[in-house]
Amino acid sequence: MGLDGKAPNHRLRHDTQKEFGGTLGAVCIPIFLPLTVLFLIGLSRSPEASVLQWPPSLPSYNQLLDPLAPVLLLGWIALHILLYHLPLGKVSEGLVLRDGTRLKYPINGFHGLCVSAALLILLMWLGAPLGYLFELLLPLAACAIAVSFLLSIYLYIRSFWAPSHALALGGNTGNPLYDFFIGRELNPRIGNFDLKYFCELRPGLIGWVVINFGMLMKEVELRGSPSLAMILVNSFQLLYVADALWNEEAVLTTMDIVHDGFGFMLVFGDLAWVPFTYGLQAAFLVVHPQTVTWLKAVFILLLNGMGYYIFRKSNSQKNQFRRDPTHPSVAGLETIATATGKRLLVSGWWGFVRHPNYLGDLLMALAWSLPCAQSNRSSGVHGRTGSGQGQLSVIYQEMQLKKICLFTKTKGAAGFWVVQARAGS
Repeated sequence: MGLDGKAPNHRLRHDTQKEFGGTLGAVCIPIFLPLTVLFLIGLSRSPEASVLQWPPSLPSYNQLLDPLAPVLLLGWIALHILLYHLPLGKVSEGLVLRDGTRLKYPINGFHGLCVSAALLILLMWLGAPLGYLFELLLPLAACAIAVSFLLSIYLYIRSFWAPSHALALGGNTGNPLYDFFIGRELNPRIGNFDLKYFCELRPGLIGWVVINFGMLMKEVELRGSPSLAMILVNSFQLLYVADALWNEEAVLTTMDIVHDGFGFMLVFGDLAWVPFTYGLQAAFLVVHPQTVTWLKAVFILLLNGMGYYIFRKSNSQKNQFRRDPTHPSVAGLETIATATGKRLLVSGWWGFVRHPNYLGDLLMALAWSLPCAQSNRSSGVHGRTGSGQGQLSVIYQEMQLKKICLFTKTKGAAGFWVVQARAGS
C-alpha cells in the first residue's frame, strides 16, 4: 500500500524529462568521458602534467595495446563474480520495489576486499612485478572502456524482455540513444546475480585499491621505498574503499540502486571512471615525487579525518532513516513531506548543511590531492575534485531531488535554512 492507502501503480510511465543534455548529451558523453580517462592518465605521467598544455595530447594507439591487459581485467572480474557467489556474510533485502517485492543481496564485499588484499600479499611474497601495473594503466583503462560499452549494449538489448515493473522510469523515454545511456532496466539480474549491485562496489572500487598499491610498488622499484605522500594517498583511499565495503548494506538505499537504471552512465562510472581516475594522485606521484613535511602530513591527516567523520556519520544517519524512520536514533528528527510522499530530513546532520555526506566526501578528496600539491602541476586533477566526479555527483543528485519536489527556503526560528516542498515537478 502507498502512503495514501492506495495500492501502488505498476504501470510504467515514459519519462519525458531528460538529464545530462538529453539526446545530445547521451551521444557526446560516451565519447568524451572515455577520452577524458585516457587523457588524464596520460597527463598525470607526462613531464609537465598540466591541463593548460596545448594542444592536449591523447595516447597513441600502440600505448593502449598490451595482450596482458584483457587477461588481467577479465580475470579480475571473474574472481569477484566468484567471490560474490560464495556463502560469506549475511543476505540483506533492498527497499520495496514498485511491484511490492524486495530483492535480496549478499553483503560480502568486504570479504572480497580481504581476499584481494591476501592475494596481493601472496603475489608480493612470490616476487610478482606488481609495479608493472603502472605500465599497464592505459591498456587496462582501454579494456575497461571496451567492457563498459559491451556490457551496456547487452543491458540495453536484454531490457526489452524485462517486465514493465522492472524498468527504471528515467531510462524509458523511448529515445534509444538516451535510454542506452541512462539505462532501461532498474535491477538487471542473471538468476540471483545482480549486475548493478555487483559493479557498484566490487571490481572497480577494489580495483582502485589494487592499482594504487601497484603505483606504490612502482615507486619502491624506482626509489627504494614509498614516499610519505604515496603512503598518505594509499592509506586515505584504502580507508574510503574499506568503509564503503564494510557498510555495503547502505548502498541498497542509494539512488543508484533504488532509482537509476543500469546503463552506460553507471556501467562506465563503476568499471572505468572510478578505478582509473579516482587514483590519479598515486600515478602522478610515481613520475612526480613530492616531499611532504610531517607538519603538513598532520594537517592533511586532520582534514581527511574531519571529512571522513562527517561523511560516515551523515551517511549512517541517512541510511538508518531510509531503512527505518521509527528507529530511536532518527525518530525525533524533523522531516518534510514531498509531493510524492517521500520524507526528507531537515535536522540532524541535514540541519547543518544540505548535503553533509557530499561535504565530507569533498573534504576527503581535497586531502587526497594535497600530498601532491608541492608542485604547480595537475596533481589536483583528480576524478573527484579537479575533473569533477564529486561535483558531478552532487549536481546530479541535486537534479534528482528537484525532480521529486520544488524547493523554497525560509529561515527558521533557530536561524537555520529550512527546506520546504511545494508541488512536484
